[in-house]
Amino acid sequence: MSLEDLPYAADAEAPLSSEELNVLRRQYEREEGDVTTQTKFNYAWGLIKSRKKNEQQLGVRLLAEIFRESPERRRECLYYLALGHFKLGEYTHARYYNSELLQREPNNLQAKSLKNLIEDKLNKEGLVGAMIMSGVVGAIAIG
Repeated sequence: MSLEDLPYAADAEAPLSSEELNVLRRQYEREEGDVTTQTKFNYAWGLIKSRKKNEQQLGVRLLAEIFRESPERRRECLYYLALGHFKLGEYTHARYYNSELLQREPNNLQAKSLKNLIEDKLNKEGLVGAMIMSGVVGAIAIG
């Protein structure tokens, strides 16, 4: 299952064009030491949608800053923090933020879709981990 399989999470797979992301980057850089929360959020949102891991990581860092510094903006950061961590393969972090959002908004369709993706990845990782561990234990028993 991928983001494309779930319509409510699919828009996250569509990155901004480099021109669109550059507009957000220039605005962020122009505000320099006095960046507004909205400008930071917009830039982080664009970075999360990127296909480049380093841009996704920066987007997550910026959203985490907003989450810590602006309690009134936490709700809107939760989905994109979950999504960013998901895209980075950090599924336990993604589950944490997505669960926080679902506690606040149990009927949020984006969060419900993302929850299915996260759980699917965690289940697959659990199976792979169990297979690896059983192979290690088997090798030790044979040795």
